[in-house]
Amino acid sequence: MLTVHHLNQSRSTRVLWLLEELSMPYQRVDHQRDKTTHLAPASLKKIHPLGKAPVMVDGDVVLCESSAVMEYIIDLDEQKRLRPAQGTAEYYQYLEWSHFAEGSLGLPVITHLFMQRETRNGDQPMDNYIAKEINVDFAYIESTLSQRAYFAGNEFTAADIMMTIMLEIANRSGLLEGRENTLTYLTKVRQRQAYQKALSFG
Repeated sequence: MLTVHHLNQSRSTRVLWLLEELSMPYQRVDHQRDKTTHLAPASLKKIHPLGKAPVMVDGDVVLCESSAVMEYIIDLDEQKRLRPAQGTAEYYQYLEWSHFAEGSLGLPVITHLFMQRETRNGDQPMDNYIAKEINVDFAYIESTLSQRAYFAGNEFTAADIMMTIMLEIANRSGLLEGRENTLTYLTKVRQRQAYQKALSFG
């Protein structure tokens, strides 16, 4: 059975969500952030050198990085659900958005989040760059969601799981104001039972 090391208030929620969508058995080991520093505990470093979550353990296989863990899990699923058939247009959209979530979108959203926590004196050197990246990224997201129901097409996939968790972080930071297609999409995805169960784990 898979073991997932989950950190509260983290992107490891993605892996739990995927497993719940697939009704795949797994064991969850919870790790709690330090209440003062908000950092991950040392217990995670005992599992993986990066000391980050999620970490998935399956026998001798120990994987970090949510997108890699999710691909591994889908490979275990006999029906290969939540991933379009390889070689289709939807498959390559799936790949793009799965990587976009932690690549193009991840940096400006997380940087913006940290900037909000700072005591700031006027504009900082990175402010204009981050603002530009946020506008470009969310314009692309808005345009995509105006044309199709989900990121990889008209069917829900694991790319939506990757994207939704980042969009939730962006929403809490006030970055989705006025982005109606994205907000409508979030409202729809939040209704999924597996999403609600994964969030209940903290």
